Amino acid sequence: MPAPSEDLAALRQIVARELREPIRPGPAWLAQQIASRHPEAVLGVLFYGSCLRAETDEGVLDFWVVVDRYRSTYGNPLLALANAIAPPNVFYLECEHEGRTLRTKYGVISRRDFARGTALSAWHPYVWARFAQPVRALCVRDEDARTFLEGRIAEAVVTMVGRLVMLLPERNGVLRFSLAAFWQEAFRRTYDSERRPEAEESILSLYRADPERYDAVGYLALRELARRGHLRAATEHPRSFEVELAPRRRALGRLRWRLMRPFARTLGLVRLFKTAFTFGDWVPYVLWKLERHTGRRIELTERQRRHPLVYGWPVILPLIRRRSLRDGD
Repeated sequence: MPAPSEDLAALRQIVARELREPIRPGPAWLAQQIASRHPEAVLGVLFYGSCLRAETDEGVLDFWVVVDRYRSTYGNPLLALANAIAPPNVFYLECEHEGRTLRTKYGVISRRDFARGTALSAWHPYVWARFAQPVRALCVRDEDARTFLEGRIAEAVVTMVGRLVMLLPERNGVLRFSLAAFWQEAFRRTYDSERRPEAEESILSLYRADPERYDAVGYLALRELARRGHLRAATEHPRSFEVELAPRRRALGRLRWRLMRPFARTLGLVRLFKTAFTFGDWVPYVLWKLERHTGRRIELTERQRRHPLVYGWPVILPLIRRRSLRDGD
């Protein structure tokens, strides 16, 4: 494999530092509990999302587990098949740790599917949109696994920039934009592609959480994309970037995004249906989520607790209509 370019190597260094940054004891302990559920298959456990940004253990912590193969991850071949059809499988785990309840939704994805999902050729943004954001790597098996994760997460940044820059408004084949404006539009578009409505302030807060980081990785990704020929040129100005695109490539990029959106949303419904079976004992999670959103404690009958898929729909359907139960934020 050829050595990475100077810009890609610099991007990987930023990602490598992020992956190694220490985290709070609670999430670190929880990552170990997750890894122990899939012994001998785990390359690493990735921690990301709102609880990482806010540095809080309140809420549902977001993890993904990257594994060698689905067959070696599960004793149940149906779980392996479901994971291969629409990765990831999403599970819920609730544990007591030092007198507190820690909650997590975690996704399981194979090494191959993670590589495909972060590549510029990926059909939908489900993987690369998440991992273009800051991530921590826990329970990493060895240096080979760490190198793989660093490389793929750096590629997720390149992919997000490459796919979303095509959608910005242009004048005479030239785009001129600030990196702050780019990232905010990129987050807005990728959330919308999965029917994950977010308030404008929440979208703005993603970039504001670490603007220097996003500016740095965006700059390196644009230069790398120009080197690969994905962009004709990427020129830095004092407060903006100027990008030249081949008209045919830009037209194809926009068409691809339009075609992708209904596909990604349909795939999201498949994952949501699948999650009803992989989530395990999801009733406590649903009740906790409803209580957080409504401020009202909700009690299920004994029959609803024993047979939630049959009698629990009066609780589940309003939640889905509000789109507050997501399958892997």
